[in-house]
Amino acid sequence: MKTVKELEGIARKVRINALRGIHAAQSGHPGGSFSVTDILVTLYFNVMNVDPSTPDKKGRDRLVLSKGHACPALYATLAEKGYFPPEELLTFRKIESRLQGHPNMELCPGVDMSTGSLGQGFSAAVGMAIASKIDGDSGYVYAILGDGELQEGIIWEAAMSAAKHKLDNLIAIVDWNNLQIDGVVDDVKKVAPIDKKFEAFGWKSIMCDGHDIQGILNALAEAREIQNYPVVIVAKTHKGQGVSFMKDAAGWHGKAPNDEQFEMALKELGGEI
Repeated sequence: MKTVKELEGIARKVRINALRGIHAAQSGHPGGSFSVTDILVTLYFNVMNVDPSTPDKKGRDRLVLSKGHACPALYATLAEKGYFPPEELLTFRKIESRLQGHPNMELCPGVDMSTGSLGQGFSAAVGMAIASKIDGDSGYVYAILGDGELQEGIIWEAAMSAAKHKLDNLIAIVDWNNLQIDGVVDDVKKVAPIDKKFEAFGWKSIMCDGHDIQGILNALAEAREIQNYPVVIVAKTHKGQGVSFMKDAAGWHGKAPNDEQFEMALKELGGEI
Protein backbone atom coordinates (compact mmCIF):
# COMPACT_ATOMS: atom_id res chain seq x y z
CA MET A 1 0.00 0.00 0.00
CA LYS A 2 1.19 3.48 -0.89
CA THR A 3 0.97 6.48 1.40
CA VAL A 4 -1.11 9.45 0.32
CA LYS A 5 2.08 11.38 -0.35
CA GLU A 6 3.40 8.57 -2.54
CA LEU A 7 0.12 8.44 -4.47
CA GLU A 8 0.28 12.20 -5.01
CA GLY A 9 3.78 11.77 -6.44
CA ILE A 10 2.60 9.02 -8.77
CA ALA A 11 -0.31 11.19 -9.91
CA ARG A 12 2.08 14.02 -10.73
CA LYS A 13 4.22 11.62 -12.79
CA VAL A 14 1.13 10.25 -14.56
CA ARG A 15 0.07 13.76 -15.57
CA ILE A 16 3.58 14.48 -16.87
CA ASN A 17 3.68 11.27 -18.93
CA ALA A 18 0.14 11.73 -20.24
CA LEU A 19 1.10 15.26 -21.31
CA ARG A 20 4.20 13.94 -23.09
CA GLY A 21 2.09 11.46 -25.04
CA ILE A 22 -0.50 14.05 -26.06
CA HIS A 23 2.19 16.52 -27.11
CA ALA A 24 4.04 13.87 -29.13
CA ALA A 25 0.82 12.96 -30.94
CA GLN A 26 -0.32 16.57 -31.25
CA SER A 27 -3.74 15.12 -30.51
CA GLY A 28 -5.71 14.01 -27.48
CA HIS A 29 -7.72 15.14 -24.47
CA PRO A 30 -5.62 16.68 -21.68
CA GLY A 31 -8.46 18.33 -19.72
CA GLY A 32 -10.46 15.24 -18.84
CA SER A 33 -7.31 13.15 -18.49
CA PHE A 34 -5.95 15.43 -15.79
CA SER A 35 -9.27 15.64 -13.95
CA VAL A 36 -9.45 11.85 -13.58
CA THR A 37 -5.77 11.15 -12.81
CA ASP A 38 -6.00 11.11 -9.01
CA ILE A 39 -8.92 8.68 -9.16
CA LEU A 40 -7.10 6.29 -11.50
CA VAL A 41 -3.89 6.34 -9.47
CA THR A 42 -5.75 5.70 -6.21
CA LEU A 43 -7.60 2.75 -7.76
CA TYR A 44 -4.64 1.06 -9.41
CA PHE A 45 -2.08 1.55 -6.66
CA ASN A 46 -4.10 1.18 -3.44
CA VAL A 47 -7.49 -0.35 -4.13
CA MET A 48 -7.81 -2.67 -7.11
CA ASN A 49 -6.76 -6.31 -7.07
CA VAL A 50 -4.72 -6.42 -10.29
CA ASP A 51 -1.37 -7.84 -11.32
CA PRO A 52 0.48 -6.54 -14.40
CA SER A 53 2.33 -9.85 -14.73
CA THR A 54 -0.99 -11.67 -15.19
CA PRO A 55 -3.34 -8.99 -16.56
CA ASP A 56 -6.11 -11.50 -17.37
CA LYS A 57 -6.10 -13.38 -14.07
CA LYS A 58 -9.45 -14.71 -12.89
CA GLY A 59 -11.02 -12.92 -9.95
CA ARG A 60 -9.24 -9.62 -10.59
CA ASP A 61 -10.92 -6.27 -10.23
CA ARG A 62 -11.77 -4.62 -13.55
CA LEU A 63 -11.88 -1.02 -14.64
CA VAL A 64 -13.93 0.40 -17.49
CA LEU A 65 -12.99 3.93 -18.54
CA SER A 66 -16.36 4.77 -20.04
CA LYS A 67 -15.12 8.29 -20.81
CA GLY A 68 -12.62 6.68 -23.15
CA HIS A 69 -11.20 9.95 -24.48
CA ALA A 70 -9.36 10.32 -21.15
CA CYS A 71 -7.18 7.33 -22.04
CA PRO A 72 -3.87 9.27 -21.85
CA ALA A 73 -4.27 9.20 -18.06
CA LEU A 74 -5.24 5.52 -18.13
CA TYR A 75 -2.27 4.60 -20.33
CA ALA A 76 0.16 6.58 -18.16
CA THR A 77 -1.25 4.89 -15.03
CA LEU A 78 -0.96 1.43 -16.59
CA ALA A 79 2.61 2.16 -17.65
CA GLU A 80 3.53 3.36 -14.17
CA LYS A 81 1.94 0.21 -12.73
CA GLY A 82 4.11 -1.93 -15.00
CA TYR A 83 1.80 -3.14 -17.76
CA PHE A 84 4.13 -1.79 -20.47
CA PRO A 85 7.20 0.49 -20.68
CA PRO A 86 6.56 4.22 -20.09
CA GLU A 87 8.54 4.98 -23.27
CA GLU A 88 5.66 3.50 -25.25
CA LEU A 89 3.48 6.43 -24.21
CA LEU A 90 5.22 8.50 -26.91
CA THR A 91 3.58 6.26 -29.53
CA PHE A 92 0.11 7.49 -28.50
CA ARG A 93 -2.29 7.71 -31.46
CA LYS A 94 0.34 6.62 -33.95
CA ILE A 95 -0.45 4.03 -36.63
CA GLU A 96 0.06 0.48 -35.33
CA SER A 97 0.54 1.71 -31.76
CA ARG A 98 -1.15 -0.26 -28.97
CA LEU A 99 -2.13 3.09 -27.48
CA GLN A 100 -4.92 4.34 -29.70
CA GLY A 101 -6.98 7.50 -29.17
CA HIS A 102 -9.56 5.47 -27.26
CA PRO A 103 -8.81 2.31 -25.25
CA ASN A 104 -8.69 -0.96 -27.21
CA MET A 105 -8.83 -4.13 -25.11
CA GLU A 106 -7.51 -6.20 -28.03
CA LEU A 107 -4.31 -4.15 -28.22
CA CYS A 108 -3.39 -2.70 -24.85
CA PRO A 109 -2.55 -4.87 -21.82
CA GLY A 110 -4.54 -3.87 -18.75
CA VAL A 111 -7.47 -2.42 -20.69
CA ASP A 112 -10.60 -4.39 -19.71
CA MET A 113 -13.05 -2.83 -22.18
CA SER A 114 -12.79 -0.92 -25.45
CA THR A 115 -14.57 2.40 -25.00
CA GLY A 116 -15.13 5.69 -26.74
CA SER A 117 -18.78 5.91 -27.72
CA LEU A 118 -20.07 7.62 -24.60
CA GLY A 119 -22.40 5.61 -22.39
CA GLN A 120 -21.58 2.23 -23.87
CA GLY A 121 -18.65 1.57 -21.55
CA PHE A 122 -20.91 1.93 -18.54
CA SER A 123 -23.40 -0.51 -20.02
CA ALA A 124 -20.57 -2.98 -20.62
CA ALA A 125 -19.48 -2.55 -16.99
CA VAL A 126 -23.00 -3.45 -15.83
CA GLY A 127 -22.89 -6.56 -18.01
CA MET A 128 -19.49 -7.49 -16.61
CA ALA A 129 -20.77 -7.13 -13.05
CA ILE A 130 -23.79 -9.32 -13.82
CA ALA A 131 -21.49 -11.96 -15.36
CA SER A 132 -19.25 -11.87 -12.29
CA LYS A 133 -22.25 -12.51 -10.06
CA ILE A 134 -23.29 -15.49 -12.20
CA ASP A 135 -19.74 -16.88 -12.18
CA GLY A 136 -19.27 -16.37 -8.44
CA ASP A 137 -16.33 -14.07 -9.19
CA SER A 138 -15.21 -12.01 -6.20
CA GLY A 139 -13.80 -9.11 -8.21
CA TYR A 140 -15.23 -5.60 -8.35
CA VAL A 141 -16.04 -3.70 -11.53
CA TYR A 142 -15.20 0.00 -11.45
CA ALA A 143 -16.68 2.28 -14.12
CA ILE A 144 -15.45 5.84 -14.59
CA LEU A 145 -17.91 8.18 -16.30
CA GLY A 146 -17.76 11.79 -17.38
CA ASP A 147 -20.48 14.14 -16.18
CA GLY A 148 -21.30 15.15 -19.76
CA GLU A 149 -21.60 11.46 -20.54
CA LEU A 150 -24.62 11.32 -18.22
CA GLN A 151 -26.57 13.09 -20.96
CA GLU A 152 -26.66 9.77 -22.83
CA GLY A 153 -29.88 7.81 -22.38
CA ILE A 154 -28.04 4.48 -22.35
CA ILE A 155 -26.54 5.46 -18.98
CA TRP A 156 -29.91 5.42 -17.28
CA GLU A 157 -31.03 2.15 -18.92
CA ALA A 158 -27.87 0.56 -17.53
CA ALA A 159 -28.39 2.19 -14.13
CA MET A 160 -31.86 0.63 -13.89
CA SER A 161 -30.47 -2.79 -14.73
CA ALA A 162 -27.70 -2.48 -12.15
CA ALA A 163 -30.22 -1.68 -9.42
CA LYS A 164 -32.55 -4.49 -10.51
CA HIS A 165 -29.74 -7.03 -10.21
CA LYS A 166 -28.46 -5.58 -6.91
CA LEU A 167 -24.94 -5.21 -8.27
CA ASP A 168 -22.99 -4.46 -5.11
CA ASN A 169 -19.87 -5.51 -7.03
CA LEU A 170 -20.23 -2.44 -9.27
CA ILE A 171 -18.86 0.95 -8.26
CA ALA A 172 -19.34 3.85 -10.68
CA ILE A 173 -17.27 7.00 -10.31
CA VAL A 174 -18.45 10.19 -11.99
CA ASP A 175 -15.68 12.62 -12.90
CA TRP A 176 -17.69 15.75 -12.15
CA ASN A 177 -15.61 18.57 -13.64
CA ASN A 178 -18.71 20.37 -15.03
CA LEU A 179 -17.17 20.93 -18.47
CA GLN A 180 -17.57 19.14 -21.79
CA ILE A 181 -16.53 19.83 -25.37
CA ASP A 182 -19.28 22.43 -25.89
CA GLY A 183 -18.80 24.26 -22.58
CA VAL A 184 -20.38 24.08 -19.13
CA VAL A 185 -22.21 20.77 -18.68
CA ASP A 186 -25.36 22.22 -17.18
CA ASP A 187 -25.55 24.83 -19.95
CA VAL A 188 -25.53 22.07 -22.55
CA LYS A 189 -27.94 19.78 -20.73
CA LYS A 190 -28.34 19.79 -16.96
CA VAL A 191 -27.28 16.60 -15.18
CA ALA A 192 -27.24 17.81 -11.56
CA PRO A 193 -28.08 16.69 -8.93
CA ILE A 194 -26.09 13.62 -9.97
CA ASP A 195 -26.25 11.84 -6.61
CA LYS A 196 -30.02 12.23 -6.29
CA LYS A 197 -30.64 11.05 -9.84
CA PHE A 198 -28.70 7.83 -9.25
CA GLU A 199 -30.50 7.35 -5.95
CA ALA A 200 -33.82 7.68 -7.77
CA PHE A 201 -32.67 4.81 -10.01
CA GLY A 202 -32.00 2.60 -6.98
CA TRP A 203 -28.34 3.32 -6.29
CA LYS A 204 -26.47 4.43 -3.18
CA SER A 205 -24.39 7.57 -3.62
CA ILE A 206 -21.27 9.03 -2.02
CA MET A 207 -19.77 12.46 -2.64
CA CYS A 208 -16.05 13.27 -2.51
CA ASP A 209 -13.33 15.63 -3.70
CA GLY A 210 -11.81 13.91 -6.73
CA HIS A 211 -8.38 15.45 -6.08
CA ASP A 212 -8.21 14.60 -2.36
CA ILE A 213 -6.62 11.17 -2.42
CA GLN A 214 -7.47 10.37 1.18
CA GLY A 215 -11.05 11.40 0.47
CA ILE A 216 -11.12 9.12 -2.58
CA LEU A 217 -9.77 6.24 -0.49
CA ASN A 218 -12.42 6.85 2.17
CA ALA A 219 -15.21 6.96 -0.42
CA LEU A 220 -14.05 3.72 -2.05
CA ALA A 221 -13.78 1.97 1.32
CA GLU A 222 -17.31 3.08 2.18
CA ALA A 223 -18.62 1.94 -1.20
CA ARG A 224 -17.18 -1.55 -0.78
CA GLU A 225 -19.02 -1.97 2.51
CA ILE A 226 -22.45 -1.39 0.93
CA GLN A 227 -24.37 -4.55 0.12
CA ASN A 228 -27.29 -5.24 -2.27
CA TYR A 229 -26.94 -1.89 -4.07
CA PRO A 230 -24.68 -0.55 -6.82
CA VAL A 231 -22.80 2.54 -5.64
CA VAL A 232 -21.92 5.76 -7.43
CA ILE A 233 -19.16 8.03 -6.17
CA VAL A 234 -19.64 11.58 -7.42
CA ALA A 235 -16.14 13.05 -7.43
CA LYS A 236 -15.88 16.85 -7.76
CA THR A 237 -12.91 17.59 -9.98
CA HIS A 238 -11.33 20.29 -12.12
CA LYS A 239 -10.74 19.84 -15.83
CA GLY A 240 -7.04 20.29 -16.55
CA GLN A 241 -6.08 19.87 -12.87
CA GLY A 242 -2.38 20.57 -12.31
CA VAL A 243 -1.82 23.07 -15.13
CA SER A 244 -3.01 26.62 -14.44
CA PHE A 245 -3.91 27.61 -18.00
CA MET A 246 -5.78 24.35 -18.63
CA LYS A 247 -7.67 24.26 -15.33
CA ASP A 248 -11.44 24.76 -15.63
CA ALA A 249 -11.08 25.65 -19.32
CA ALA A 250 -13.41 23.84 -21.74
CA GLY A 251 -11.08 24.71 -24.62
CA TRP A 252 -8.62 22.11 -23.35
CA HIS A 253 -11.14 19.29 -23.66
CA GLY A 254 -9.59 17.94 -26.85
CA LYS A 255 -6.59 20.08 -27.80
CA ALA A 256 -2.90 19.25 -27.66
CA PRO A 257 -0.43 21.87 -26.41
CA ASN A 258 2.05 23.42 -28.82
CA ASP A 259 5.75 23.38 -27.93
CA GLU A 260 5.61 26.55 -25.83
CA GLN A 261 2.48 25.44 -23.96
CA PHE A 262 4.00 21.99 -23.46
CA GLU A 263 7.08 23.45 -21.79
CA MET A 264 4.94 25.73 -19.60
CA ALA A 265 2.70 22.84 -18.51
CA LEU A 266 5.63 20.52 -17.92
CA LYS A 267 7.32 23.12 -15.73
CA GLU A 268 4.15 23.54 -13.63
CA LEU A 269 3.90 19.79 -13.18
CA GLY A 270 7.55 19.58 -12.13
CA GLY A 271 8.78 17.64 -15.13
CA GLU A 272 11.98 18.02 -17.10
CA ILE A 273 12.05 19.30 -20.68
